[in-house]
Amino acid sequence: MGRTIAIGFDKITLLEGEGNYTYVYTRMGTKYLVCRTLKSLAFQLEGNFLRVHKSFLVNSDLVVGCAVDGRALRMICGNEAVVSRRKTKEIIEIFGQRISA
Repeated sequence: MGRTIAIGFDKITLLEGEGNYTYVYTRMGTKYLVCRTLKSLAFQLEGNFLRVHKSFLVNSDLVVGCAVDGRALRMICGNEAVVSRRKTKEIIEIFGQRISA
């Protein structure tokens, strides 16, 4: 509690925002709570991060599957990110080759 941990961008699979806090998930499945908004963290991220929902930001390099309807992405760590209705078409175009049942 109250510690600072440096995590490389390539190790972050997804970020989930909850109000003024954000959960950061890593490749190893570790979950960290950060006292910052998702929006503020999004400005600092480098690499292939993609906003798929108002509460989710994913590392597109670490997506391993996409639901047939495009409404969820499965990450390499085993977690899933919800995709907003507005972004569904874009997600299917980007991750169509990784669609799973």
